[in-house]
Amino acid sequence: MHLVRVAAAALNQTPLDWDGNQARILEAIRLARRQGVAVLCLPELCIPGYGCEDAFFSRGTILESWRVLQELLPETKGIVVALGLPIMHRAANYNAVCLVADGHIVGLVGKRFLAGDGIHYEPRWFKGWPAGKFVQWEHDGHSYPLGDQIFEVGGLRIGFEICEDAWVPNRPGVELASQGVDVICNPSASHFAFGKHEVRKQIVLNASRSFRATYVYSNFIGNEAGRVIYDGECMIASSGHLVAEGPRLGYGDVYLTSAVVDVDLARMVHARTTYAPTVDDNVRRITRFDMKLPTADLPPHTVAPDDALRNDKREEFSRAVALGLFDYLRKSRSRGFVVSLSGGADSAAVAYLVHLMVTLATQELGVEATCARLGLPEGACTTPRAIVRALLTCVYQATANSSDTTRNAARAVAEAVGAEFLEFDVEPLVRAYVRTVEGAIGRELGWKSDDIALQNIQARARAPGVWLLANLRGALLLATSNRSEAAVGYATMDGDTCGGLSPIAGIDKAFLRQWLRWVEHEGPAGVGPTPALRAVNVQAPTAELRPAGAKQTDEDDLMPYPILDVIERAAIRDKLAPKEVYRVLASRFPEHGRAQLLLWIKRFFRLWSQNQWKRERYAPSFHLDDENLDPKTWCRFPILSGGFARELAELENVVPREG
Repeated sequence: MHLVRVAAAALNQTPLDWDGNQARILEAIRLARRQGVAVLCLPELCIPGYGCEDAFFSRGTILESWRVLQELLPETKGIVVALGLPIMHRAANYNAVCLVADGHIVGLVGKRFLAGDGIHYEPRWFKGWPAGKFVQWEHDGHSYPLGDQIFEVGGLRIGFEICEDAWVPNRPGVELASQGVDVICNPSASHFAFGKHEVRKQIVLNASRSFRATYVYSNFIGNEAGRVIYDGECMIASSGHLVAEGPRLGYGDVYLTSAVVDVDLARMVHARTTYAPTVDDNVRRITRFDMKLPTADLPPHTVAPDDALRNDKREEFSRAVALGLFDYLRKSRSRGFVVSLSGGADSAAVAYLVHLMVTLATQELGVEATCARLGLPEGACTTPRAIVRALLTCVYQATANSSDTTRNAARAVAEAVGAEFLEFDVEPLVRAYVRTVEGAIGRELGWKSDDIALQNIQARARAPGVWLLANLRGALLLATSNRSEAAVGYATMDGDTCGGLSPIAGIDKAFLRQWLRWVEHEGPAGVGPTPALRAVNVQAPTAELRPAGAKQTDEDDLMPYPILDVIERAAIRDKLAPKEVYRVLASRFPEHGRAQLLLWIKRFFRLWSQNQWKRERYAPSFHLDDENLDPKTWCRFPILSGGFARELAELENVVPREG
């Protein structure tokens, strides 16, 4: 029996935060040493941060990463650590992992398969390491083994798959298994997306089962660079069994997940399989380093938390956005949030998520530590509610078309979440703008002739006041537009879209309304319901920009939100033509006739094409779904286009008439 403890660490890093990133790496190494860890796997590009983007083109970034690595070497005495950093070889950048053991650099491995889809742009900055290639890398007056290799340290064989390497059919693990690798480390930067946990888990389990090895998977945690949230999931599997699993979506900086594995037992399991081994070392070079690894004195055991919430989209949404807000607030050095609270669903959701952020953070960290992380004065650190009060200001901005229903709902939500509540009367500003323009153009404006313009000026008149308030308080103004509105441009630029961050722009309105009802009646686990949201949930969504007699609702202006979202998925995610979208709708919503479905399809495609410029101007939003509308992280579309004119003109002829 040969027992060793292996570990993966989740780190909350920040791009180019050299001192902070180094401190968190050191904390992980010291935690691992105290637990008797022999091999520690840290996340991909953990030294500079994964989200450095075009800063990877800077030689300064490459050199500083290497300098930090050198400073970390003395801290690795008696332990083996995998550290991610960018390197340059023959005028090409590579995403690499450096294996360090007992204070020495043993060698480096380059990532073979680069992530270049969705939110990922790795091929822009790096080259994929060619399969089977090995060189002696000359750097800084020294020579280091670089390339496809297996490391044998203290008799333990260690190999690497770097993030995307594990998501492709011809993954490097096949070669590693053929040479009897004991431990495969996967340093990853695997972003959060709904339901991704199960996919990731199966990749790790299947790899450990197929390769008959111990598989150690590390990841980032938190909002690293602004848009992308990492859930921090770390896993250790051995011979097809999950033996350790770390927490997800936590508020700490460092989480260590470790497990004791029996290397001899794994080798015997490998020997009993029909996997064809290689009998020499010609497939991959073996780089050896002699050191005595720490031995574990505990028997192998399974540690896999039973988390029934992992597949609940409502829970994932709640916790991912709350964590994203927490890190965005502290990393941007803002002193709080301002929300223009309309009394409707979207702004209520944003205000509640700030409240949830504080609730979850204080549950894990405690009140004082939460205040310290957010840079709040000690006087604000008495209760979670006091923290919310110090951080969140909600403003209801009334015009002549505002109702007591929305005013009362806004007040009820603000009181329920513990925010400061203010009211602005912006009707005098709206009238002043209207009179100014009427005087200049020589006519009165009216609802029959100037409907959209009169709606928009109300939304825009609300922007300067909340911007001023946010500036006065050093706070971050949160925009409140959702994904469904973004799809069809149902938002006023420089009005309800104004803000420095748009936290719900990645989620559709139909889900958001369902989620708010769930929060009203049930709420996140360990938090409970928020009954005050009933004042919002009983309303039909409305912009409330036309006179009350118009009885304006969003769905009358557009279409039912569930239908809008189905069209969006079919047209934008699945790239279906209008006639194909019709077939999808006709099968999903047979209760609506041909004429009605055609009207909604035409409206969607026209509005989508006309409003790309709005989506380009949205404040940064969180990436929650791997098929979203953010032109900077997934969906690119021309600002100027033909607008599907031919396809829509043909739609009437292609779709058979009823009866």
